[in-house]
Amino acid sequence: MNFRKLIALAILAGIIVLPSFAKVLRVEVNRRGTILNGKTFGQSGAYEWIQGTVWFGIDPINIYNARIVDLELAPVNENGLVEASANFEVLQPLDPLKRKGLGLVEVSNRGGKFSLRYFNRATARSLQPDNPDAFGDGLLMRKGLTVIWIGWQFDVPDQTGMLRLEAPIAKNRDGSAITGLVRSDWTLDQPTKTLKLGHHAQVGYPVADAQSPYNVLTIRNGRNAPREIVPRENWKFAIEKDGKVNPDKFHIYSETGFKEGYIYELVYLSKDPPVVGMGLAAIRDIAAYAKYDKNSLFPVRQIMAAGVSQTGRFLRHFIYQGFNTDEQGQKVYDGMMIITAGAGRGSFNHRFAQPSRDAHRYSAFFYPTDIFPFSGVDQLDTETGKTDGLYSHQLIPNQIPKIFYVNTGYEYWGRSASLIHTTPDGTADIKLQPHERIFVLSSGQHFVWRFPPGKRDIMVDHRIYRGDPLDYSVNYRALLVSLVSWVSGRLPQVSLYPRISNGELVPVSKENFPPIPGVEYPKVTQVPYRVDYGPMWNQGIILYQPPTLGDEYPCLVPRLDKYGNDLEGIRNVEISVPLATYFPWNLRTGYKGGSHELTDFMGTFLPFPRDEKEKRKWQDPRPAIRTLYSGKTEYLEKVGKAADLLIGQGFVLKEDRNYLLSKASERWEWIVERKVKSRE
Repeated sequence: MNFRKLIALAILAGIIVLPSFAKVLRVEVNRRGTILNGKTFGQSGAYEWIQGTVWFGIDPINIYNARIVDLELAPVNENGLVEASANFEVLQPLDPLKRKGLGLVEVSNRGGKFSLRYFNRATARSLQPDNPDAFGDGLLMRKGLTVIWIGWQFDVPDQTGMLRLEAPIAKNRDGSAITGLVRSDWTLDQPTKTLKLGHHAQVGYPVADAQSPYNVLTIRNGRNAPREIVPRENWKFAIEKDGKVNPDKFHIYSETGFKEGYIYELVYLSKDPPVVGMGLAAIRDIAAYAKYDKNSLFPVRQIMAAGVSQTGRFLRHFIYQGFNTDEQGQKVYDGMMIITAGAGRGSFNHRFAQPSRDAHRYSAFFYPTDIFPFSGVDQLDTETGKTDGLYSHQLIPNQIPKIFYVNTGYEYWGRSASLIHTTPDGTADIKLQPHERIFVLSSGQHFVWRFPPGKRDIMVDHRIYRGDPLDYSVNYRALLVSLVSWVSGRLPQVSLYPRISNGELVPVSKENFPPIPGVEYPKVTQVPYRVDYGPMWNQGIILYQPPTLGDEYPCLVPRLDKYGNDLEGIRNVEISVPLATYFPWNLRTGYKGGSHELTDFMGTFLPFPRDEKEKRKWQDPRPAIRTLYSGKTEYLEKVGKAADLLIGQGFVLKEDRNYLLSKASERWEWIVERKVKSRE
């Protein structure tokens, strides 16, 4: 048993008393007022909006902070605490007597907000207190939830409305700057002369010395293709603006240009790393403040967290590194909804970490995202001899929250999701823990796509489209309500996901794709590797850039029904009463490089032939729509019955039945009744 576990047991036995510092040092409110002019939301009444800044103080000698990389190298205040600050926003019932005592912390994805769109069906992307579009149908408010947003990511651009953490810089013990290697990569689908070091909109680490021999740019023509060094005289740290090329620490520039169809990778020397892992402490301590501080501005008795994609991976990392216990040894989150995270964690707590970096089949390669362990239960990786699990490092075991893992079909192809419920060798199912549920949204792509498709979505005539418009937003709403009930003591639905034992989960080579003319099928999925980041990786320091790759972990995909839709999982009305095939994957057809690889996040949409004439013309093995349904009336009747079944299973709210029927009507009119010249 290691030293930290001995201390944890001593704490539980009452032998050791830790210092009792306030982890939220102070809160400054910048704006406060009612939303929508005091509009009431059922029994919850009117809601207020609070916006401000919170200052955290993290104790570097506290056992529950021991995993924060470089915390001991950060500056401390007069009380020996490491300080950080973040902006926050809160929605809560205005009347304290109408508050239900249940909070929801949204772990913001790259500084934005998703909860009001995912759960309230809001259409505005920002929280505007006087804009009805920002609040949708008010589901979260009608349920009486206190909704909390807090900055946790240090590299978010300093823009209005973005949530951001101000983290301290780590220094060597003698006060000198810490240096290290940072890696950036780009999959170029069009030529350019300038590349940004940061991922997407995030602020990258600046180069420390533009002339350092450690700065190496390579080019390759495939995911695992050999790297070729780009001569140093062909590029420089600079940016072109207004016709002038100026030195710049955050971009690289090439006069001859970076070529379309290739992968570029830069390893460079940087310095002054922020203590990135304080973002994990911020998400922990804002919840502990709300739950346990008697002076909290937004008090709750129980609290949940929700994360989507990047921040779903963040929550998996949060659990894995034991952050669901605050500095006083108290349980923080009671429930978590981890959305579209697949089997990933991420770059959330190591030196020179880049939290925005993810992992796809053909972009953002080999960052510490998809790394063992993948499942909650302890498992042995027979290749490495290592045993580990997501829940193994919680110092007080009974403080694991109730967790919903919610993935779409895409995560099985693009995010290695099968590994969260299979053995590492992909040969058998594993038994889930009592506090976890897994739900798969059959045939969905990574996010809900627009409908109807536009001209730019057409891949083949008007038959095949890039972008899978299956609308599973109704499932997010129902599952959130179910998680609320579970946290309050009521057992939720049983898990619903494909299993090896039932023949519902198979290798790609054994997938039963329907032989649809014009469709090229994938031969690969995103796969994790046994990766070597160097001898100091266990201390959160990467020395090997790029890392050394070992063997792959096998990933499996859901088996298909006779129409090509996923066979198991939550089969929404688009699947159970079909007018089309919804593939949760899409190939990079039409791109110059990696055309047989997977498109990030996207699925493929293939309407059925409308009648026998189209079926013969397309030589399509799928049935004609007119042979499945006598007309729109029968189709909508079947949709209604399918919706009722989903409502009875708890996967759709009763109030969303009309929404499903309305969307079904739109689908029928666009797929069956519209006139398309090229389809005639």
